Amino acid sequence: MTDFFKYQAAGNDYLVIDPRHTDFTVSPETIRLVCDRHRGIGADGVLYGPLEEPRAGAPVPLALYNSDGSDCGRSGNGLRMFALHLAAQEPGGWADGREFTLRTAAGECPVRILDAAAGRVEVGMGRPSFDAADLPLLDEDDTPYRGRAVSVPLTVDGDRLIVTCVYNGNPHTVVLVDDPTPRLARLLGPKIARHPRFPQATNVQFARMAGRNVMELEVFERGAGYVTASGSSACAAASAARELGLCDGRVEVRMPGGSVEISVGADGRVTMTGDAEQVAVGAFAPALRARLGRLATATAARAATAGAAS
Repeated sequence: MTDFFKYQAAGNDYLVIDPRHTDFTVSPETIRLVCDRHRGIGADGVLYGPLEEPRAGAPVPLALYNSDGSDCGRSGNGLRMFALHLAAQEPGGWADGREFTLRTAAGECPVRILDAAAGRVEVGMGRPSFDAADLPLLDEDDTPYRGRAVSVPLTVDGDRLIVTCVYNGNPHTVVLVDDPTPRLARLLGPKIARHPRFPQATNVQFARMAGRNVMELEVFERGAGYVTASGSSACAAASAARELGLCDGRVEVRMPGGSVEISVGADGRVTMTGDAEQVAVGAFAPALRARLGRLATATAARAATAGAAS
């Protein structure tokens, strides 16, 4: 039994858990355990799928989870990893450069594997929204913020920041700074991510344009904390910079773990290209499997009790 396939992209790591190979039960508790870097396998999140048997020409569905067990609508890095997993597991035309579609809770994404050996994958991330209602974002008086969330004042610990909010399957808040550093992301990231004006929390990007076509980026994710790279964050930050007139249509986004190439079309649609690789394949040891089983049993019991009560 192969319980997990571990991949990384620019240091952003995910476990692919393929239901065709394991009896893993998905729940917030089991996700948190396998992602725990001390008591589990360790990862920034889980890619669970395919949820249906893959068929050429049909979208391939999967579910994405953050390491805290919450749903992740869409992960750019994660989709690249899952595309490589699909190509490695399935015979046929997945790895030959032809476009196929991955279906997430946030919508369908076209994917092309440009170089399977090098792990280079292109993902269409769609057209983002700057509408405050999509995040959602509240005004300072706790009422819904109306209109586009571009260059919005946000007070954090008494300091007034200017942020631009982007929704691309996940909520993002982009802050332009003079010097994006891991320390800054770790210090301010959680304060912005859980700010009262973001009732569903937000991912946070600290960005600096090093030129019209180069961005430096640090990321704090609402469901994983500080990460060395994030594909959807890179897309959001590039979209924000394009909206603000700070960059051209193509941007290299440099993060501590590595870089991705972002293309923003005239219609706002975003395409991301970057590398990923498989780093491990394995089975859960008996002790971990037993803990996962106990968590799954407890989750099923709670669900049964809740169902009987309703």
